[in-house]
Amino acid sequence: MFRRIREDIECVFDRDPAVRSGIEVILCYPGFHAIQIFRFASFFWKLRMRLVARFISNFGRWLTGIEIHPGARIGRRFFVDHGMGVVIGETAEIGDDVTLYHGVTLGGVSWSKGKRHPTIENQVVIGAGAQVLGPIKVGAGARIGANAVVLNDVEPGVTMIGVAARPATTKYQDPDIMEKFAAYGTPSPDLSDAVSKSIEALLEEVERLRGRISQLEEESGSHAGNEKEEDKREPIPPVT
Repeated sequence: MFRRIREDIECVFDRDPAVRSGIEVILCYPGFHAIQIFRFASFFWKLRMRLVARFISNFGRWLTGIEIHPGARIGRRFFVDHGMGVVIGETAEIGDDVTLYHGVTLGGVSWSKGKRHPTIENQVVIGAGAQVLGPIKVGAGARIGANAVVLNDVEPGVTMIGVAARPATTKYQDPDIMEKFAAYGTPSPDLSDAVSKSIEALLEEVERLRGRISQLEEESGSHAGNEKEEDKREPIPPVT
């Protein structure tokens, strides 16, 4: 237990440059409080003391603004930065070294009693306001950009952006890149997706065609003007 707590404190230093001491983490970080309360609630949930577990979980929600169902499964070194508004459903599964920001929802879209929440594999970063919905899988090392809405499986190492979320052009398969922490799920300055690039290319083509049409209209007008000038000239009398 104490090893887990120490890991929870140390992982904050790797992902938040604002932290200054372990005491600050213990006293001032709601994400740290939330994971400790979750583990306590989860203990009672596994003992089938469900009401006690839910009561402890609800107390943690009131204290931290982070709602984690005691039936969820969460791995080691889990970190919620800022935290307010985070919701993690009952059948959600989260691997090791996962980071969530405020406003994230790992939610269900079905009334089914079975698996209805996402599975988040190791080293995933989910940006602020992102919604990951349904019994889908987010592969290891993936990044979910802020405010993205993810409804389908995500391949390992892919960055998802947009509503509904689409893969960005950059894919992070290099282990050195995947090991680096990416705040808010945006490790690259180039986050334009394929659809956006296609739209930009179409707009550029429209502008080029407009320019060509203007040029042709000018040439046509100039040609018509020359013909009128020729019509105004006096006809040459025929040679007799």
